[in-house]
Amino acid sequence: MSDMITADLVDLDLAAESKEAAARSLAERMVALGRVTDLDGFLADVAAREAQMPTGLDGGIGIPHCRSAHVTEPTLAFGRSARGIDFGAPDGPADLIFLIAAPAGADDAHLTILSALARRLMDADFTESLRTATDRAATASLIRGEEPSTATDAPAASGPGAETDVGADTGTGEAVDGTAVTAPDDSSSGGHVFRIVAVTSCPTGIAHTYMAAEALEQAGQLAGVEMVVEPQGSAGFSRIDPAVIAAADGVIFAHDVPVREKERFAGKPTVDVGVKAGINRPGELISEVRGKAERGETTATAHATPMDKTAEPGEGAATKLRKWLMSGVSYMVPFVAAGGLLIALGFAMGGYTINKAPSVAEHFVWTDHTSWAALLFQVGGLAFSFLVPVLAGYIAYGMADRPGLVPGFVGGSIALTINAGFLGGLAAGLIAGGTVMAVQRIRVPASLRGIMPVVVIPLLSSAVVGFLMFLVVGKPIASLQNALTDWLSGLSGTNAIILGVVLGLMMCFDLGGPLNKVAYAFAVGGLANPNEGSLKVMAAVMAAGMVPPLAMALATTVRGRLFTQAERENGKAAWVLGASFITEGAIPFAAGDPLRVIPSAMAGGAVTGALSMLFECTLRAPHGGIFVVPLIGNPFLYLIAVAAGTAVSAGLVILLKGARKTGRPEQKAGAGRDGGDGTEAEVLVAA
Repeated sequence: MSDMITADLVDLDLAAESKEAAARSLAERMVALGRVTDLDGFLADVAAREAQMPTGLDGGIGIPHCRSAHVTEPTLAFGRSARGIDFGAPDGPADLIFLIAAPAGADDAHLTILSALARRLMDADFTESLRTATDRAATASLIRGEEPSTATDAPAASGPGAETDVGADTGTGEAVDGTAVTAPDDSSSGGHVFRIVAVTSCPTGIAHTYMAAEALEQAGQLAGVEMVVEPQGSAGFSRIDPAVIAAADGVIFAHDVPVREKERFAGKPTVDVGVKAGINRPGELISEVRGKAERGETTATAHATPMDKTAEPGEGAATKLRKWLMSGVSYMVPFVAAGGLLIALGFAMGGYTINKAPSVAEHFVWTDHTSWAALLFQVGGLAFSFLVPVLAGYIAYGMADRPGLVPGFVGGSIALTINAGFLGGLAAGLIAGGTVMAVQRIRVPASLRGIMPVVVIPLLSSAVVGFLMFLVVGKPIASLQNALTDWLSGLSGTNAIILGVVLGLMMCFDLGGPLNKVAYAFAVGGLANPNEGSLKVMAAVMAAGMVPPLAMALATTVRGRLFTQAERENGKAAWVLGASFITEGAIPFAAGDPLRVIPSAMAGGAVTGALSMLFECTLRAPHGGIFVVPLIGNPFLYLIAVAAGTAVSAGLVILLKGARKTGRPEQKAGAGRDGGDGTEAEVLVAA
């Protein structure tokens, strides 16, 4: 820890006004010390992590963090803001900002140290000391956990965070530094002590994981319950003793990535929420799990689904349905990517008659390029044959966890057998997941629980799914799939252009959000049963998705004075992100000025989508941006479509931002989050 933060990495007067500017200011200190090799690349990784979930926490704390290939060694930078910076915390801006940088392959020891710091942030005395510190070196020493000899006359062990910060017992059976936990002992207690086991995890496993663990442990002490937490972080995790789990009265999952070995906790009252809920309202979670235990809710909550891991109470059915569908699509996309690229390469090498080549297992000539083309094409075709089963299997997995995989894959295979295609896979996944969830709600004797997920659930659910898919819903869905295929095959002229406009608008409306994902899923689904129309749709979707970041990059290059310094720097990275079909590269611009950026992006996306359909461009690969241009049908016209949409979006955003500048008196440089003063008049000018 002594090398992780030094006085040079501390800024007690952080002047940034936005989280992007704050991250840049602190990252520049890392660059100056050689800890970060590529400033823009590192900041892009920070922004990508921030897009997954805001890193602001209650109590005025912001902890932007990421793993990055541009980090040479684990590093921590600290900044204190007098005016506060919005990191998305429910209680307002953050004045204590920690930028945590971990190499892509950080070793466990360094990650454990960073995790210990994250837990210390839950100590109010520690954060108060940071707010009153006046010396950078002393602040760095405080963060490192060192006790300055002249800092106080009180004994070192009595101060908050002195002995308990590193390695001390928290009173829950687990040391703060993540050492192994043991079962609590209440033998001397006169009555039953309510026991809870919990698991915490977040996408990077560096900060939120351990802060949630600390918050739950502290809340457990206040509530008089025995709390044992298993943080599943980047540094690995120590499994809770099975005896502790068996003795527990309830389970809390506070996680944003799937809980590892979740079946260990089956059969107990369970509360399943996102990791930030574990940090912000641990007391409520304890009360909720106690209530479920009192009502006897066990089996129904023991199999919390992977897609419910970020859910908050009151989440709607439509949101859950979208998550379930996106679960299947996300697992299907790698098969589409690999299969589509291999098929496209096969066509490129062997021509469009390569699909009639004999099996390479029976006929292969090492010196004949057509044999190699046939090999690529046939391997790609096999990869494509998994699309519908994988889609259905992982929709069911998103709904019902691992017990949903078998009936989901069976249902997906049946969908292929009866020619129900992509729509059949969607239906099979939902039916399989729903069937498993229904079976899981049946109360069974304790002696049968062990064989339920291995034998009983797969057997019953597969039989039900097979019956429904073969005899009830399969044929109607197959007819609908055939009608959709025929419609896509016949797309031409005005109809094709209108569809391109709609898809372009959807791709650019929320820049990687739900509507964007719906359009992308529609295009990828068409690749499961490709024809000329579905290949045009895929091309239009990818082209439109490239426009927003490319347009912002172009606008910042042509009229840089209309953008803040942070936006100009983001514009450099947006060139690469846009060219790679990463629509999220435009999010920093839309967040700072949505009234101008989003309509401009949508206009350009609509133009590009329409032109791509008009030019009859096709694409078999679901991703890749300009790097798969050689595999695109009519590649030159495709690039023209992308360039035209980019120019339209860039021109509109420059026009709108220019109108803002000329429509009101000149403001002092840097006023407001996007260079404006944020007044109501400014919003009216934009409208």
